[in-house]
Amino acid sequence: MKNGIVVAGALILDRHYAAVTYPEEGRLVEIHDMHEDTGGSGNLIIDLAKLDKNLTVRVSALLGRGSSGNTVMKELGRYANIETKGIVRYGHTPVTIVMDADDTHQRTFFYYPGAGDYYNENYIDWSVLQGDIFQIDYLLLMKSLDAADPEYGTHAARILAEAQRRGMKTSIDMVSKKGTGVRESVRAALKYTDFCTINELEAQEVSGLPLTEHGILIEKNMRPVLEKLAACGVSSWIIIHAASCSFGLECRTGACFKVPNIPLPDGYIKGKTGAGDAYSAGVLYAAYREMSIINAMKLGTACASCSLSEVNGTDGMRSYTEACALYDKYKGIIEYEKI
Repeated sequence: MKNGIVVAGALILDRHYAAVTYPEEGRLVEIHDMHEDTGGSGNLIIDLAKLDKNLTVRVSALLGRGSSGNTVMKELGRYANIETKGIVRYGHTPVTIVMDADDTHQRTFFYYPGAGDYYNENYIDWSVLQGDIFQIDYLLLMKSLDAADPEYGTHAARILAEAQRRGMKTSIDMVSKKGTGVRESVRAALKYTDFCTINELEAQEVSGLPLTEHGILIEKNMRPVLEKLAACGVSSWIIIHAASCSFGLECRTGACFKVPNIPLPDGYIKGKTGAGDAYSAGVLYAAYREMSIINAMKLGTACASCSLSEVNGTDGMRSYTEACALYDKYKGIIEYEKI
């Protein structure tokens, strides 16, 4: 019997504002649409729930007691397979103001961390969080998780180690952040990680090796970066996803693969909010189903492509069967390469 997937992280209320363009500083632009959605870890949680209605997704987070937290709980409650017993109501709900520009499809974020900054192992009830995989979502976004721990390096690493001790596989992703302590914080968590899914900017920050130059991927550096991250302790997979393709290392065999993104038709992309979360959901679900790393990368690509079809972070996600059908419809001639 499978026990499902546990997602621990920052549940955020996203307030979306759509405008023709993003204004220069000090200038005015008219907003033509605005709405609220569950964001942050909520994107991954809902994406997983939509991928497979029979998959139990257990949530561990701090969520505010007010109306914003109630909105998030109501949204999660729409899915019978999302288990919320691990959510603790405390303080104020994290909020992100998301500015979507029509002309570039780029998003700008203004983030209020609220209760998310206080989440740590003291708020975890392991008795209601039994799963096959334990995912910490958004390393570097929650101050208490990233704080130093004398034994494990960080509190996030301590939680991952405890999840492994309880027989669960572990998984992480992170936010794109620079600054003092980023590399050390993430590397501490990688020591207790089975599956790591991050983007190229995050990978170069953690590894210390460049992966982009003038916006172009430095593909020759991908394998060295993947191997450097594996040396931090990741046991199974490391996957780096970018706008044009993704790269993955099977840590147990040393095999390394490149999977191109599928070419989508003109006008298909309506928004990029949550596309990275959707990719992570695909990879995490593939790991849960014990698929190969190549199929995990394909499913991640399919899920991200589904997400791009709608403005918000989760409306575009489809079932596993539908996501695979979309991939087959638009895939190119070359589905993967060994590098």
